[in-house]
Amino acid sequence: MEEDLSQTLNSVSLEQKDRKMDTFGLYVVTWNVATAEPPDDVNSLLQLSSPKKPDLYVIGLQEVKAAPLKFVTDLAFEDSWSHVFMNTLAPLGYIKVSSIRMQGLLLLFFSKLEHAPFIRDIQVTYTRTGLYGYWGNKGGVSIRLSFYGHMLCFLNCHLTAHMNYASQRVDDFEYILDAQTFDTKNTPRILDHKVVFWFGDLNFRIEDHGMLFVRNCITSQRFNLLWPKDQLTMMKQKEATLQKFEEGPLDFQPTYKFDLNSDDYDTSGKKRKPAWCDRILWRVKPKSSPSEEANEDGHNEEEPKKQLQEEHKDEFPLKLSQEYYTSKMEYGISDHKPVIGIFHLELKKMYETPLVQVSAEGEWSADFDALITYSLLQSFPSSAWDWIGLYKVGFKSVSDYITYTWVKDDQVSFSDQLFQVYVNKDEIPVLGGECVLCYYSSSLQCIVGISQPFKASNILLLYFVYK
Repeated sequence: MEEDLSQTLNSVSLEQKDRKMDTFGLYVVTWNVATAEPPDDVNSLLQLSSPKKPDLYVIGLQEVKAAPLKFVTDLAFEDSWSHVFMNTLAPLGYIKVSSIRMQGLLLLFFSKLEHAPFIRDIQVTYTRTGLYGYWGNKGGVSIRLSFYGHMLCFLNCHLTAHMNYASQRVDDFEYILDAQTFDTKNTPRILDHKVVFWFGDLNFRIEDHGMLFVRNCITSQRFNLLWPKDQLTMMKQKEATLQKFEEGPLDFQPTYKFDLNSDDYDTSGKKRKPAWCDRILWRVKPKSSPSEEANEDGHNEEEPKKQLQEEHKDEFPLKLSQEYYTSKMEYGISDHKPVIGIFHLELKKMYETPLVQVSAEGEWSADFDALITYSLLQSFPSSAWDWIGLYKVGFKSVSDYITYTWVKDDQVSFSDQLFQVYVNKDEIPVLGGECVLCYYSSSLQCIVGISQPFKASNILLLYFVYK
């Protein structure tokens, strides 16, 4: 077994050893939206005026409106927040790769289209911690995936509120880490992933200091005087689990609690003390030490295999750095201000070839049956449920196709290297446009191949009418 693994890893390493490190921009947003409907313009929130756009957007929201009727409709259709982000990012070449919602918690993952065939092993899960674990107003939702072979996990949490529950917040976080598992041998738990982002309305408060002192520190921008009494900072000093996570300096004013449509802190009768409730933390998995690998007898039967895997990891390093960490004060629809973190993800790709090469053959119009050619560039678990979708350039998500064809049912010819399937002309709408084809793997639950854009004459009119 170890010999087979060694041969496989060595062959991959030989192919990759001369490849350089690539840097990707990762943009993380967390925002408790307090059941508000989204603003018309989220350009500032996503910093779309910046000349260099990130490769990935990860957006975690809390308290998305979840009235019973609305929640049912949001499950059947995209919610209003998802629509705003998709409508904003799709014209810029991003697609929604994955999302998960649990009551008021929503997590969205967007990628530039060019990276989509290299985002694999996508799984989502959730954990309730509200009302003794039975209610989803508090808890965590996560998306895990492989990005060019590196395992990443994103966890959006909304933890217990109020000043006196700091320990309960830590307990809930540790419960979420233990409860969430994934259907895979190598990374079954959150902390098994190479990189973990933990963010959300974590609800940690500022202890001891009175309201007057806190507000004076904020007005004079002496935020550092408040850091020692920030509950998350305090809990990190004694909780081993929290010490595994890093956070940038809190060089922005506390993001809770504001009067609506205002930059004024709470003027209601409750006069909540300002706090950094909204946070973004991260963890890069360290190398395992020999003591961690040993079992109770001081022995580890898996040691040769794990050693080979560790050597393999060295061939594909990953570095993470934070460029920016701040709040976006211009948004006033909630009593929380959104917080953003901009990161550089530097890694050596484990692969640069998609699993499938797909292309449109000949003329595409509503007058003729259309032909698609595809070939498998690498072995993967293909299925009779795999399909190829026809998309308008600038599509929003995997489900935003014009039409699709099953790769097995509509196959017209094949060889060892090349397969051809057709699309019935009756399924092709009318009016011209620029399109792409995407091969979707049912077993991997992701796009594994994208064609070059091509002109399709007399296509898309009915598509727009339908939409």
